[in-house]
Amino acid sequence: MTTELVHLAVSDGIATITLDSPHNRNALSRQLTGELWEHLRTALGNDGVRVIVLTGSGTVFCSGADLKEQREANEGGSGQLGPVGVPQILMAMWESPKPIIGRINGAARAGGLGLVAACDISVAVETATFALSEVRIGVIPAVIAVVLLPKLGLAKAMELFITGEPFSAADAVAFGITNASAPTQDLDAAVQRYVAMLRKGAPGAVAGAKQLLRDVPGMPMAEAFERMAELSARYFASDEAREGMTAFAEKRPPKWADGLE
Repeated sequence: MTTELVHLAVSDGIATITLDSPHNRNALSRQLTGELWEHLRTALGNDGVRVIVLTGSGTVFCSGADLKEQREANEGGSGQLGPVGVPQILMAMWESPKPIIGRINGAARAGGLGLVAACDISVAVETATFALSEVRIGVIPAVIAVVLLPKLGLAKAMELFITGEPFSAADAVAFGITNASAPTQDLDAAVQRYVAMLRKGAPGAVAGAKQLLRDVPGMPMAEAFERMAELSARYFASDEAREGMTAFAEKRPPKWADGLE
């Protein structure tokens, strides 16, 4: 029986997906990416899930591509590791209507940084290190550039992409890849703080806010104002807005946040 490399646990509206492949430092193997894809789809399809948390076991978040499998695939002439690849996973995370928080428990390298960047919010343990080390083995960070460039900007991406130099959790925050860093003993509390904040927002509004941040940067200004005005009007007329404004007037929590502190 094959040991599961990615675990999914759902509790109180939170889906936690954990990479657990210690033998290869949570590398993006055929099995791991396949299981990550399936658990991500399950979490996205669960109406009871409000927030997704992505993390790893041990002291490594994700070491990037499984180079042993990649060499074998190259030698076999295909170059492909399996039917589900990193592009599909990153796109699903980027376009997810549900917010995804990265609980970055340790080092992230190469493709692992793509997972970090595809999260909407991430908190890294302060001892974590990061590197876009692809050029040092003769490849480039092509796929993950799609999610990294919007966060890094061209100047910093150029430096990190062509040098491959490691950087710290504090640097990752300064560069815009992660939102915060925390000592090991405070990592869970820092993640839960973000979870609690996200659960206070209306699910549809959170999804809409996330989507507009994906859409607006690529629009001409006139189009952006026109489309966002229409979008604003639609949200103000929504059931969530009616509930939210009624709850505000009645000085009570809205239904989606009832019971939260």
